[in-house]
Amino acid sequence: MSGPRPPRPGSPPAVPAQGTGPGARGRGARSTAQDEHGDGGRQYARSCAPAGGSAPGIGDRPAVQRASVRGQVLDALRTALVAGELAPGEVYSAPALGERLGVSATPVREAMQQLALEGAVEVVPNRGFRVVERGTRELAELAEIRGLIEVPVMLRLARTVPADRWAELRPLAEATVRAASSGCRATYAETDRAFHRAVLALADNAQLVRIADDLHRRAQWPLVGGPLSSGRADLVADAAEHTALLDALIAGDLGVVQDLVREHFAGAL
Repeated sequence: MSGPRPPRPGSPPAVPAQGTGPGARGRGARSTAQDEHGDGGRQYARSCAPAGGSAPGIGDRPAVQRASVRGQVLDALRTALVAGELAPGEVYSAPALGERLGVSATPVREAMQQLALEGAVEVVPNRGFRVVERGTRELAELAEIRGLIEVPVMLRLARTVPADRWAELRPLAEATVRAASSGCRATYAETDRAFHRAVLALADNAQLVRIADDLHRRAQWPLVGGPLSSGRADLVADAAEHTALLDALIAGDLGVVQDLVREHFAGAL
C-alpha cells in the first residue's frame, strides 16, 4: 500500500551522471544481437545490504543475463529508481548505465524510452535521460486517484468475496512484512504491489489491475530532495496495514475494512 513519505536527506546516487563513469567515454561495443543472444552476460541480482551495511549501488550488482536482457534492464532501472540510486533531476547516459550493467547502450536506451513513456524520466537530447523531479503535491494527487479507484473496489469485494479466497492471500501479506523488516525499499515495493494486484484481481477486471498497478508504481518513485523517502519503521507500519486489512476481510468485518482502506488512502501513502 505504500508510496513515498516526505523526503529525508540521503546519500548521493550510486549511478554516475553523464560524463562521470567509464561508460560515458563511448557507446557500448556490443551489438543488439549480442545483447539478446551473446555470451558473457551475468545474472542481475536485486539485493539489499545486510543489517548495518550500506545498500549496493546499481553498478555494484552483477550484470544482467543476455536472455531477455531488455526486460531485465528495465527491471533493474525501475528498482534503481525506487531505491533512490537514480536521483531526481540528474541526467544519466545510456552508455554509462550500460557499462554498469554489463550490456551495450542499446537495451538501456530502449528501457529508458519505456520509462519516459511511464513518466519516470525525460529525454535530454545528446545527453541522456533526466529523472523527473516530483514533489509532495504529485504524490498527494496520485494517492487521491488511487483512493478513488481502489477504495470502492475493495469495499465491494469485501461484501462479495468469501473468506477462504481472502485467506489465500495470506502468503502475499506475510511477504510484505518480511520485506519491510529487511528495510529494503525496492523489495518492499515489489511485494507491496503484488499484494495489491492480488486483491484487485479478485474483481476480474484486467484493465483495473493494470491502471492501478501503474499508479502504484508511480507513487513509489522518490521525491526530489532525497533518494529515499521511507525508512524501515515506515515500511513496517505499512506492511502491518496489509495484515490488518486481510484479517478484517477474512473475518467479514466490513466496518474495520472500510476504516482501514479509507484512512490509508487519505493518509497519502
